Amino acid sequence: MNERQIIDHIAALSAQGDGRLIKGIGDDCAVVAKDGRLVWLLTMDTIIEGVHFDLAFHPPEKLGRKLVSVNVSDIGAMGGQPVFALLSLGMPKTFESFWFKAFAKGLADGCREYGCLLIGGDTVASPQGFNCTLTVIGEAVAEQVIFRSGARPGDMVWVSGSLGLAAAGLELLKRKLDRAGGDFGPLVAKHLDPIARVGLGRCLGESGLAHAMMDLSDGLATDLSHLCKQSGVGARIAAWELPISPALIEAARLTGADPEQWAVCGGEDYELLFTAPAEAHGRLLELGRQCGLTLTPIGTVTEGEGVVLRRRRADGTCEEQGIAYQGYDHFRRCPAGKPGRMQP
Repeated sequence: MNERQIIDHIAALSAQGDGRLIKGIGDDCAVVAKDGRLVWLLTMDTIIEGVHFDLAFHPPEKLGRKLVSVNVSDIGAMGGQPVFALLSLGMPKTFESFWFKAFAKGLADGCREYGCLLIGGDTVASPQGFNCTLTVIGEAVAEQVIFRSGARPGDMVWVSGSLGLAAAGLELLKRKLDRAGGDFGPLVAKHLDPIARVGLGRCLGESGLAHAMMDLSDGLATDLSHLCKQSGVGARIAAWELPISPALIEAARLTGADPEQWAVCGGEDYELLFTAPAEAHGRLLELGRQCGLTLTPIGTVTEGEGVVLRRRRADGTCEEQGIAYQGYDHFRRCPAGKPGRMQP
């Protein structure tokens, strides 16, 4: 079974709830009624040594911040604001106190930066490395929550920021090329210390412009496929519109990688992926400027199903390739390395 099949199986066994549950499994957060105006947003993510981080080059303080960011990103992807956090921390019995204190500082700094309060959790001894789980509880105005399921044929597909940076940064770190002379700081930082787009998500929720949204954690190919499946639509992406930075191209040249592959399949960018009507184009560009971020339209939502990447040939015609679910999957059985994550 792959990761998607596992989640679908669990979802099929889940209870329907008691009326307070607005959205359960299948979105960035569970959504639970709070009062007549607000809803609770609940999410949980785990980072595992050897899967998501390598202690050889991931400083503990930045790891603590990353644990907060990857969870808070889910809250932002639904237009909400993080409020509370709960930590579950597994560490080897031989852990060094300086490592734990630096990790805890990063965790506290991250919570403070995003405006959420750590209120409890659990600590356990781990027989095999560090594993860290954070549950984040946020809130949002009910009518401003953006689900994955609202995309409509004719919508434009948008992303924030640049794509593939985290995957490139990880590859540079693994090869000890992060100081190879190029302008690779943003790539390395994207893997070690990503920034959740909470402010942008909240602005999109308030604007009412986005029909569907999620964060980019497993790569564009997989995450857009999830969004399309929840919405009952397909999508066509233009390779020439993908926001690929010059630094990413230089890192690909240095490592022999394909920058487009990083942009399409690389995970852990934690940018926002959303759809909106074509007539909202100008307003979205302005909203991005107000948030200090570049927003880029990269394709169109279509009827039917599947995600297709279009490339231009030398003769001016286009070729199309299905790319659905080609991003990161924890349980995919293949010998190749996993883009955007550590090789277990």
